[in-house]
Amino acid sequence: MPAVIAAAIALLVLIAVLVAVIGAVIPGAGSSGAACQPALGRGATDIPPAYLALYRKAGAAYGIGWNMLAAVGKVESDHGRGHGSGVRTGTNFAGAAGPMQFLSGTWKAFGVDGNKDGRKDIYDPADAIPAAARYLKHNGAPGRIRAALFQYNHSDQYVDLVLRQARTYAAHRDAADSGGCADAGNFTALPPGKAAAEAIAFARAQLGKPYVWGATGPRAFDCSGLTYAAYRAAGISIPRVSGAQWRHGPRIPTGREQPGDLVFFNSGPGTSADNPGHVGLVVGGGRMIAAPHTGTVVQVQPYRRSTLLGFTRPTANRRAETTVRGAGR
Repeated sequence: MPAVIAAAIALLVLIAVLVAVIGAVIPGAGSSGAACQPALGRGATDIPPAYLALYRKAGAAYGIGWNMLAAVGKVESDHGRGHGSGVRTGTNFAGAAGPMQFLSGTWKAFGVDGNKDGRKDIYDPADAIPAAARYLKHNGAPGRIRAALFQYNHSDQYVDLVLRQARTYAAHRDAADSGGCADAGNFTALPPGKAAAEAIAFARAQLGKPYVWGATGPRAFDCSGLTYAAYRAAGISIPRVSGAQWRHGPRIPTGREQPGDLVFFNSGPGTSADNPGHVGLVVGGGRMIAAPHTGTVVQVQPYRRSTLLGFTRPTANRRAETTVRGAGR
């Protein structure tokens, strides 16, 4: 009997090793993004059913929101329906080909045989769509979706267009999570109102942009410049710098924060409980969007840390405030 048990244990270990190896060598294997796929919105009726199935399959395999892949497909080729050169044969003026518009060198490195027919066909959506997911994943998605999209097409206008399109494909209840897990995290909590949702949507669209002290956009931000710009985009005026934003209030007890609230930290030189040196925008699940410091980019981070000071809710205080001059920390 001990020999039988030992053999069974050895077999289980062998199976575990094989699963790990397969997950390491097969693109997309062993990673599932099913939990972070947003529900279908009304805009998704524009997507051909065959393409929609491929977007959802690739999104689940690579942990990227299906609507983000669909947005890329829409912008690049109208889901294969575009009449321009390079969609079904040949290349366009830039040398890109197929429904997801790959350059030949990129396709050689990231092409996928999605339908297991023994070929990696750049014009076949069954191959091109998972290849796009693989390429986005390689470049930082889902955590740095803006940076990943910029690698796909070196244009801020292109990135903004794809992110807007992705939001139209998600159900309204997933508006704060419009990019699914491909848009920097699975934000499961919903903002309490339109203004908070708009502030979060603005901040999400800045993911991957560099931190620059004193910057309020559009190409770079510091921490309070990001929160200031996010609420300005939502039609709410808040002070410019983190200390003034904290004093602006109103304060929210820890544990009762909601998406759209500001979260403050007593960190950095010259800061105190009355003058926090860092601020981020709560997005749910214990996470925030923030511009941390020089040398980093706008990103999603956990906010539960020893320097956490507290929260405020700008949506509860819509009074116009005089902008505080000077750079934030």
